[in-house]
Parts: sequence; structure tokens; C-alpha cells
Amino acid sequence: MVNLSRHGDLMRRITLSLVAIAVLVPVAGCGTGDGKSNGDNPTIALLLPESKTTRYEAFDRPLFEAKVKQLCDKCKVLYFNADQDAAKQQGQFESALTQGANVIVLDAVDADSVAPQVNKAKQKKIPVLAYDRLIAKTGYDYYVSFDNVKVGKVQGEALLAELAKRGTTDKGQIIVLNGAPTDPSAGDYKTGAHQALDGKVKIGREFDTPDWSPDKAQQETEQAITALGKDQIVGVYSANDGMAGGAVAALKRAGFATLPPLTGQDGELAAVQRILTGEQTMTIYLNYRAQAEKSAELAVALAKGEHPEAPAKTNNGAADIPSFLLEAIAVNKANVKDTIVKDGLYTVADICTPDVATACRAAGLE
Repeated sequence: MVNLSRHGDLMRRITLSLVAIAVLVPVAGCGTGDGKSNGDNPTIALLLPESKTTRYEAFDRPLFEAKVKQLCDKCKVLYFNADQDAAKQQGQFESALTQGANVIVLDAVDADSVAPQVNKAKQKKIPVLAYDRLIAKTGYDYYVSFDNVKVGKVQGEALLAELAKRGTTDKGQIIVLNGAPTDPSAGDYKTGAHQALDGKVKIGREFDTPDWSPDKAQQETEQAITALGKDQIVGVYSANDGMAGGAVAALKRAGFATLPPLTGQDGELAAVQRILTGEQTMTIYLNYRAQAEKSAELAVALAKGEHPEAPAKTNNGAADIPSFLLEAIAVNKANVKDTIVKDGLYTVADICTPDVATACRAAGLE
């Protein structure tokens, strides 16, 4: 005979166990890397390309992290820097996926080689935002950068203006130092520079500088000086400030009494000081705050399952990517105070160290 009391007790235990399992199963499914928000604690991965260019560690990272924290107090930011190593960055991307990233913000070392990783993220329904550099060969959610062709054109026009001011446009040749061939932004700067320079001045030597390396830019400038002759060089187009620093070292080593006009980009502190002392003609001031904060806003929105409308689209050869393209500003000795200092990128105290103090006073910064 069946003991009905014991049978009823057993059924009650089974029922309670099934209810407990039903409650636990959805909880175990959170944060599995399927692109959905991890409850109230989404994870955003920020992957930057290198640290030789000072902007990434000094501005992009802290500004991005601060904005995410402001918008989403419980959001977690995973940070990676690839040290200009494409293979390392691919591994970091995989690590971000493994660690449960709900959104990935990627500034690619090699924008042509990361499509497989981006596609893997898409398969997992994890949104991807291309930061600063346009990722090629696949579609993704957003691209946040500047009008890079226009940047190169503005640099070229600034170089021509200074050559004309000195009366040296047709007195010799210029050296052109483009950025890394693996960076699509470098190709855009190069296109814009040639739009300004071609037919207006003679290009004696031109280089595509691996890794945007200041050391390699110095070597390239030295090679050009040897090949062309010191007296034949009237200007240098440098795509960024780090390489401009390398070019200055080479020009000084060659014994130039007065340095020829020289361009740059990124608004690096050393470049601003060189502009004040007359060793560099100009830099392009990219508003890192606007770029980092807009990217953080989009990343948080994506983590919440939102897709804000973008004002533009950029074709990357595979798709039209929703884009936010910000304005870049040309900075020279005359407007350092009204641009870089006014916006708080650097203070007067940052810029006007003792060896630059006289130049600062002449520019009205002290």
C-alpha cells in the first residue's frame, strides 16, 4: 500500500525544486556575450592602437572612461592598448569577447585585418563602433572621427601659405612624411595633402612612414636631405606631430640655421611649444573631448539596445557606416591661446616651461 502522506511530501519537494531551477536558469544566462545588456552592469571594451602618439593615453582613454562613468555609473570599461601590434590587438579583441563585452569601441592598428573579429562580434550580436579609423571590408554600427581628407588639405594649404610668405615656393623642394600605410586615415590625409600641394610645389621625396614612428620619420628626413641636398629643401609636410618631431631632429642635425616650414597634427604639447618657438608652422587640433565623449555616448546607448541616428554615412568599401564626423581646427602661433588654451587642452603653465617662456610672452600667453 502506498503511503499517501509520504507521496504528497515527495511531490511537494519535486515541485519546489522545479520552481527553483526555473528561477535560476535566466540568471545563469546573463553576461554570456550575446550582445545584450548584462542587466544593469553592461561591459564596454575600448581598444586603442598605440601609445607613441600621446593623445591616446593622455586624452582619449580618460575622457572616454569619464563620460561612460557619468552616463552609466554601473558600466564597466575594459581597456586595451595594442602598442601598434595588429596581431596583439586581434588577441585583445578576442579577450574582450571572452570577458563578456556588450559593446566594442575599436581604433584599429590595421583597419584591413580586423574584419574577421568584427564579423565574429556581429555573429554574437555585439555592436562595434570604429573609433578614429575607418574599419574596412565589413559593416558595423558607427564610425566616429574627423573629416580626414579635409585635415590633409588644410595641412597642405598651411604649408603653401608659409612658403609663399617666405618667398620660397619655387626655390626648392619639399619632403612629404605620410602616416602608416596600414591606417586608412593616413591615406585620407595623404589624399587631402596632395589636393593642396600637387602642381603648387615640387615634392622631392615622399614616404609612407611605418607605425607613424617619429624615429623612422627622422631617418626618412635624413635620407631626403642626403638625396636632395640641404639647400634644396624648403619645407616638410608631416602628417602628425610625432613625425614632425623626428623631422625637426633631422633638420637640426643637418645644420639648418632656420628651419623650413613644417606641418603637424594632434596638438601635442611638444608641438605647441615648437610652434611658439618657430620650429613648427602649425598643427591640427582634433577635439579629443568631443570625439571621446560622443563615442562614449553611443557606446552606452548601444549597451542599452538603442541606436541613435547618425548625421552622415561613410562608405568603407563594404557598407555605408553611420558616421559622426567632427571638425578639426588648424592651430598656429597666432591662435594657440584662442583654441588649445581656451578649450582647456593645455594650460599656459603646461605650455610655458622656462625654455619656452620668452616665446610665450611674444605670443601673448603670459
